[in-house]
Amino acid sequence: MSRKCALTGKGPLVGNNVSHANNKTKRRFLPNLRTVKVTLEDGTTRKIKVAASTLRTMKKNG
Repeated sequence: MSRKCALTGKGPLVGNNVSHANNKTKRRFLPNLRTVKVTLEDGTTRKIKVAASTLRTMKKNG
């Protein structure tokens, strides 16, 4: 499974770790994924990976 939100497509970003001595090394910023059970139209349930920010938006909009 890829580290991507199933609804919004949010994935990992790339940046730098910056030390106190200002040395820079590559790092990845991973999305905050949660596994959620979703009921489909035909009555079956599936587990999908959704970003926490997406869950907040879904709760807000109802």
